[in-house]
Amino acid sequence: MTATRNLGFVAAAATLLAAAPLSAIFERWTWLIQAAIAVVVVAGAAALSRLARFPLWGQVLAMLTGLLLALTWIFPGGTELLAFVPTPGTFSHFGDLTGASLQDMRTYGVKVPDVDSLLFLTVLGIGAVAVVVDVLAVGLRRPALAGLPMLAIYSVPVAVYVDSVPATPFVVGACGYLWLLVTDNVDRVRRFGRRFTGEGRDVDVWEASPLAAAGRRLAVVGVAVAVALPLAVPGMTGGLMEAVGNGTGDGNGRPGQGGSPGRIDLFAALSGQLNQSEVAEMVKVTTNEPTPFYLRFGVADELRPDGFRVRVPTGRSVNRGLPDPTERTGRAVDQRRYRATVEVKNLNMPLLPVYAEPVKTEDLNSSWLYDQNLQILFSNRENSRGKRYAFDYVRSTYSPALLRGTPSLPADDPVLRQQTVTPAVRAVDRLVDRLVKGKQNDYDKVRAIYDYFSVENGFSYSLSTRGGTSGDDITDFLATKAGFCQQYAAAMAWLVRAAGIPARVAFGFTNGNNSDGGTYVLTNRNLHAWTEVYFAGVGWVPFDATPAASVAGSVRSAWAPDTDAPEETTPLPGSTAAPSGADPSAGANDPDRLDKDADQGLSVGGGGPAQQNPVWPWWLAGVLVLLVLLALPALRRSALRRRRRVRAVAPAATAVATVPGPRGAVRDLTVGVDPERARADAHAAWDELLDTLVDYHVRVDRTETPRATAERLVREALVEDAGAVTGIRLLGRAEERARYARDPLTGEPLHPALGSVRGALAARADRRTRIMAALLPPSVLLRWRTAVTDRSMGLVATSGQVRDRLLRWNPRRLLAGRAAR
Repeated sequence: MTATRNLGFVAAAATLLAAAPLSAIFERWTWLIQAAIAVVVVAGAAALSRLARFPLWGQVLAMLTGLLLALTWIFPGGTELLAFVPTPGTFSHFGDLTGASLQDMRTYGVKVPDVDSLLFLTVLGIGAVAVVVDVLAVGLRRPALAGLPMLAIYSVPVAVYVDSVPATPFVVGACGYLWLLVTDNVDRVRRFGRRFTGEGRDVDVWEASPLAAAGRRLAVVGVAVAVALPLAVPGMTGGLMEAVGNGTGDGNGRPGQGGSPGRIDLFAALSGQLNQSEVAEMVKVTTNEPTPFYLRFGVADELRPDGFRVRVPTGRSVNRGLPDPTERTGRAVDQRRYRATVEVKNLNMPLLPVYAEPVKTEDLNSSWLYDQNLQILFSNRENSRGKRYAFDYVRSTYSPALLRGTPSLPADDPVLRQQTVTPAVRAVDRLVDRLVKGKQNDYDKVRAIYDYFSVENGFSYSLSTRGGTSGDDITDFLATKAGFCQQYAAAMAWLVRAAGIPARVAFGFTNGNNSDGGTYVLTNRNLHAWTEVYFAGVGWVPFDATPAASVAGSVRSAWAPDTDAPEETTPLPGSTAAPSGADPSAGANDPDRLDKDADQGLSVGGGGPAQQNPVWPWWLAGVLVLLVLLALPALRRSALRRRRRVRAVAPAATAVATVPGPRGAVRDLTVGVDPERARADAHAAWDELLDTLVDYHVRVDRTETPRATAERLVREALVEDAGAVTGIRLLGRAEERARYARDPLTGEPLHPALGSVRGALAARADRRTRIMAALLPPSVLLRWRTAVTDRSMGLVATSGQVRDRLLRWNPRRLLAGRAAR
């Protein structure tokens, strides 16, 4: 029973470890505390039921009861008995939480705050997985199958996480699964008594066996490969907003080779960011355009009964050139070219924010693609966080007269057929028929719909409304006339499509804080959605139906003015109009900046243009660091040679000095040098000789005596140089006397001997060998490699000793030994 209870608690712990990837979803750790309580209660109920010898179905019933009591205590509805006994009101409360979780999943983006509905769903799911894992691992003794429900937990962040799922939580979950397998294996082996090796020798149950060690190594290698493979293969690191394809660039709307179905929910991400209480800086953009329009990064152009969806983009690499919009539009369109630099800070998605119609990009690699139809930059390998890049773009402005004179698209036009698909909603169709009645051209129809979303008609801005872009959601919005940019953009696009004109929803940022140098700081409060309408011969034209006074950094244009402004000015064609009452700080040069940056408390200091730090110091520092690293072996070799030379320059010799004696007599005094110093000098000279041989690729045999080595070198390498022959024999004799004789050799010039041998070896070697001996001395590299090997072996030996001591004093082993006695 003890082993079974131990396996049950290991199963519970493994379930909690398998839930580690959920940390990528939630902002705080409340979910983990609540899930741990539920799992502990489930494990306790399972242990008590097994102690009472319940059948398997009774154990399952006990665990489900424990999970229910834990959920009742963690998420009370106010009608419980004794704080944890559920009542019918409790089940009704659980139903409300489940229903609210469906809406909250669409509202909040990662990372999710502590919302009761989502916490309840998480704890319920982890608790249910704990029950299944316990049944499989303990009840049915099939722990390998327990990996399937654990994998179900990991699939949650893979399905909803905006960025690539971090690898560390997966490793934690895999370790929990391996722990469960090892515990089950040990329990099975203990049932048969003591283990045996292949030689028939018995092994204690807690001792390591070769088979078990091999199994553990294979498990570790398997986990490492499972984690490293998705990181090494970029196409395998996918997240919620990374399911985009390469495409072919033909505009057919189909993903390219390797494309995957789009799973981007930009509406949910937008709603979640706007509902956050904290202001977070997301993007900083610098442009030389005096009055730029919105910075955009996404488009939703596929309309289904449940609302607008993001189509999988298709395109080609930005490094292969971008299309020039001036080639497809008429001369009547005012088009001017500008340049912008973007620095992404906290935007996590495989989409890059750019102004519409980019024509050239810089500092982006070939994994970033451009969809000409959607006018977006995307990647199926990388993420936008931390990216810094520049691009040139064309700003197109239109006059109402120009748009009013554009003809309607022919019935067989592919854009018309694709972008006017609208589910039948009677209330919407009746409203559209009433608004466009009597209008003779597409622009007047669009303006009639655009003007309808005004304060005068009862519309107001509200973040507290329910999200969604389905037919029912649009109907509710048109009835309540209260919503935020998501509802305004989707509703206008729906109505324009119902009028037979192509329309879609664009996502991006309004203009943020302007530091008077063309630099805008964009926060989550500047996230926005607006409508784009397609006109024949012109292209996609933006219309922002959201009340301008409620949106920080809102921009209005000549073709889509602010319908709620008290006074309407007549702007020049292509310029923008600001209503009276706009922020006076906009100045005369910002006529189209309405509500210029009512940014909630976030400001950027400095009044001049943003100065970019020069890049060349970093390149110079990197080159210097690289040169220093390459020079380390040569510096180390030079230091060794200098230290050995100091010894060899002053030979250990015997000197005779004349000193005055008593009564004026003169006598000779013999002064000896320390023999240990002489031995050290000989060893230093011999070590320098061996390193020189290694540097010049001359064979070194450590088993030879110094004299034998010297004679071999005379025969093989130094036969033609008399000075080198004399020098090598001197060095060999000095080293041999230092090793074996009572009195070492003294008084001989060892340094000149070393110089002659080194010169002869250098003259014999080729140029490449000489260069490598000077820049990357092989003797130093060999010395470092040997040192690393010795240290590694020392660490392995030390870890083995520590492990043996721990096993010797393992409490379980001691208890097993006592039980055996």
